[in-house]
Amino acid sequence: MAPRVVVDLRSAISVINQFPALAGIDLQVTEGEIVLVQGPNGAGKTTLLRLCAGLATLAGGSGTVLDHDLDHAEPRRRLRREAGLLAHETYLYDELTVEENVSFWAEANRVDPTTIDPVLDRLELGERLRGVRVGDLSAGQRRRTSLAVLVCRRPRLWLLDEPHGGLDRAGRDLVDDLIRHAVRFGATVMLASHDLDRATAVATRVVTLAGGRVADSGVRHADVTDDRERPLDERVEDHDAP
Repeated sequence: MAPRVVVDLRSAISVINQFPALAGIDLQVTEGEIVLVQGPNGAGKTTLLRLCAGLATLAGGSGTVLDHDLDHAEPRRRLRREAGLLAHETYLYDELTVEENVSFWAEANRVDPTTIDPVLDRLELGERLRGVRVGDLSAGQRRRTSLAVLVCRRPRLWLLDEPHGGLDRAGRDLVDDLIRHAVRFGATVMLASHDLDRATAVATRVVTLAGGRVADSGVRHADVTDDRERPLDERVEDHDAP
């Protein structure tokens, strides 16, 4: 059986402030891939991730993500429940604690509240930090909190914009581990990162953007071992998992 197509963009155009950030992009991503999107500043990487999250709109061409038509508002709204974007902005509430933020987003996405504690522990946000206001956290701790929200949601499509940014080596290792676990559970991942050595090591394909178009769609070069015997919210407890 052929792999399911998760992202299918055909001559897709997306305009930001009257500028075509995506200028006719053609891209297909299949289920289970970890796709690194690379390119210089202004190549369209962030806009591509936002388009795939249902947050940016099509100005031309066509596209579907998780079978949702990007050309219409209602399918884009439904897509936002199934795709998770880790952006430069945290979208966290500074006046709420770490636990309150994760609980809020978990409830908004109808997530089982019993999954929260294991995720907080896995992201090293339990015990000492769970009761700390997000506004009082370091940049790396805020990043971990955003990751906790993403993991709790268990989206089918992970869209990660500079996921290693602001993290120490242990935090960057943790990001890579979470990515691999997500794919083993059935998710698909697209990430943009300036940490190319690390991101290339975890990716199964590298896509290069230039001028809002795909310059090189790459070749799938690695497979992720299938490991679906336990759900992700259980496996995040395994601190020593590969």
